[in-house]
Amino acid sequence: MDFNYSIIDSDATSNLQLQHFLEEYGDFSCVALAKNSNDGLNSILKFTPDVVFVNLNENASEYFQMVMELHQYIKNLPIFIGIAKTKEYAYQAIKNGFFDYWLKPYNEFDIRKSLLRLKKYMPEPAQVNLRPETICLKSYRDFQYLNTRDILYLKADNNTTEFVMKDGSIVHAYKTLKTFEDQLPQGFIRIHQSYIVNTNYISGISYGKSVCTLNLRNLQLPFSKSYKTNVDDVKDHLSKNTIPAVN
Repeated sequence: MDFNYSIIDSDATSNLQLQHFLEEYGDFSCVALAKNSNDGLNSILKFTPDVVFVNLNENASEYFQMVMELHQYIKNLPIFIGIAKTKEYAYQAIKNGFFDYWLKPYNEFDIRKSLLRLKKYMPEPAQVNLRPETICLKSYRDFQYLNTRDILYLKADNNTTEFVMKDGSIVHAYKTLKTFEDQLPQGFIRIHQSYIVNTNYISGISYGKSVCTLNLRNLQLPFSKSYKTNVDDVKDHLSKNTIPAVN
């Protein structure tokens, strides 16, 4: 996991030393340098770093106040690591929620342990399952590529599947509808034993008639009770992104 960090320290030499030190670990990228608490506050709000290193030898009380003030503006604060020549501010740093406190000159072994703890502490980014936007239909030695954004719906026809495109054309695939159900990207849902629809083209849902209306050629596709939950999910999603109905 990569970490963005900022440094609050008026000493340019000290800043450079810390940057060189962190470069050895490969996971850290510096996004901002600040010389005082005001600049530090601004840089945190602007760049939202994961970690902030603060030289507490300079106006430590102002930096602790800065941390308290951050609660007014952001919900999730960055991780703070205090740096000082003595242990003078260590207790205050702990009281103010600092993750760690480094003494200068740096002890390589202690800092390595601190950074490993930091990596363990930070959550892993969510793995997003992004399926490709192009689907390949293979028939013997022929290959046909369809952009999924151009697919209106899929219709089962015995053991084959019809891809109905937004331009009105129909492409046949010699596989069952179930085969494609798990291959299609987000936005395609099963609404019937015989239909999978691209929800981006749904313009209306009629529970009385059990049909979904598409916004091209006023097409209507039936949905069945066994897939009503999927239709409910589509309705809820569309409702969140539209102006509420007026009675």
